[in-house]
This record gives sequence, structure tokens and C-alpha cells, in this order.
Amino acid sequence: MIKYDFHLHTDFCDGANTPEEMVKQAIEQNLESLGITCHAYTPFDPRYCIKPEKIQLFINEVARLKEEYKDKINISCGVEYDIYSEIDVTKFDYVIGSVHYVKKDGEYFEIDESKLDFITIVKEKYNGDVYALIEDYYDTVGKLCLNITPTFIAHLDLISKFNKDGDLFDENNDRYVNAWKKAVDTLMEHVTVFEINTGAMSRGYQDRPYPSESQIAYIKSKGGSFILSSDAHSIYNLAYKFNEFEKYLDK
Repeated sequence: MIKYDFHLHTDFCDGANTPEEMVKQAIEQNLESLGITCHAYTPFDPRYCIKPEKIQLFINEVARLKEEYKDKINISCGVEYDIYSEIDVTKFDYVIGSVHYVKKDGEYFEIDESKLDFITIVKEKYNGDVYALIEDYYDTVGKLCLNITPTFIAHLDLISKFNKDGDLFDENNDRYVNAWKKAVDTLMEHVTVFEINTGAMSRGYQDRPYPSESQIAYIKSKGGSFILSSDAHSIYNLAYKFNEFEKYLDK
């Protein structure tokens, strides 16, 4: 049984609960290790991420909790670093690498904001060619390690968030498959650990975790490994359905 969760967010960024509330919930669920993370600052979109003036406050609060609850749970301080983030990652215990945006014609477009936004981006910026957007996304994912070396990679196929019914694109299309395989191959020159993320499931967007089963199989075939992550933004989603997906951690 999995006794950890290293990807969650608090009210220091876009989460609903305080770090201490998340710690207490983790103890209630008998977790042994907890990583408290913040979204790194992105200057072009500050809505969801930690503000620069709060970074040290966040680090200090996690350090306080680490000491106060040391007899009950092991606590680490992490940061989810988007490729377009601006932050000193050396202050943190670990780094989650992720991509939430594509940059097109000098503008940043969030690919996981809403289904309508996704459709609009494809129509207005990619002339209706959804696979061109997908190729840009996975090309960006493949470049995650240019500035940092993440501890693990977050939600590899976040681009599929709104594709539950397969109405946005075909995940078996050659252009889609070739794009993500190229990204995985490039990433694995630097990092070999990927998360199996249940966040889209807990929030009702998907009926499977990130990444897809075919991506999991490919990563394993290349020698990669996995950890489970909830990407929880509230106490109610901590370690969400880990028991169902622990099977993917087997070699």
C-alpha cells in the first residue's frame, strides 16, 4: 500500500487548504511521507502560482511543519516548475517538472484551462490543426530539462485533459504518438522518473490517470519508473485512488 504523496498544492498557490491542514489529513490517512509543493511563479500568468514575496514564507512554513510533526510523518518541500517558470529551485528539496503552456507567436497559451479555450487555441492559432498544437506541446515537454533537472516529470499527457471522450483528437494518431515518444526519449536522457497522476480523475475530467497506459508501457520499456501522485488541491483528494494504480509501479 502506497504511503506517500509528493504532489499537492495549498493555499500558497491555487490549493484550497493550508499546508498544515494537508499534513493533518495525510496523518489521518496514515501516510508516512508527504511532499508539500507550490506552483513556481510564471510572470505572464500569476493567477495560479505562488507570488515571489511568498516563496520564503512557504519554505519556512513547511520547515516548521517538518519539525512539529516529525514524529508522525516525513515532510518535504517541493516546487512544481513549469518550463516557463522563474524561480530558484535550489531552495527546495525536490523539483517536479511540468508544462502547462505552449508559446505561439510570442504569446503563452494555457492548454489545461478549459475545453473551450483548447478548441479556441486550435482554431485561432493553429488553423484548426490540433496535431500541430500537440506537437508544439510535446516539443516543449521534451525541453523541460534544458534549464533544470527535475526529480520527476508531472502529468506527461496533460494535453489530453479534456479529451476524455476522444472528441478533440485521436490518441492513436501517428502524429500524436510520434510527438509524445520523441518527448519521452529526450526527457529520459536526463530524468527517468515519471508520475502517475490521479488529479484529473479526482476533479472529474478523466477516467484514467496521466499518463496513458500506452505511455506507461513505453516508458517502462525504456527503463523508466514511476511514483504515484494525487496533484491534490484540497484535503479531499490526497492520495486519490492510489490503491487502484499501484499495479503500474511494478517493473
